[in-house]
Amino acid sequence: MNHFPELTNIAEIDHFIDTNRLAFLYVSRQGCSVCHSLLPQVESLMENYPKINAVHIRAEQVEEVAGHFSIFTVPVLLLFVNGKEYIREARMVHMDLLAAKLDRLYTNLDRLD
Repeated sequence: MNHFPELTNIAEIDHFIDTNRLAFLYVSRQGCSVCHSLLPQVESLMENYPKINAVHIRAEQVEEVAGHFSIFTVPVLLLFVNGKEYIREARMVHMDLLAAKLDRLYTNLDRLD
């Protein structure tokens, strides 16, 4: 299983979103049991979508991430398509519903330009 690389500041995060057609952010916080149990499941799921570039952001290291993306709870999963937020899942993420959304996105990739 691939682990998501970590980004440690807003400039890196914005650059990542701007330079990747499909940019996925996994935002977590230390001490969040849901965050830690969900991360390996999401990393495993994302292996099915190689066109999506994914990173991990630790909210305690990048404190301004909450205000920058209007995050009120963790974990938060954000998918940007061509720089625009396309999917947002927070706290209790249903993996089957997330997979269905990603499947639908993959099916319609050519229409998203």
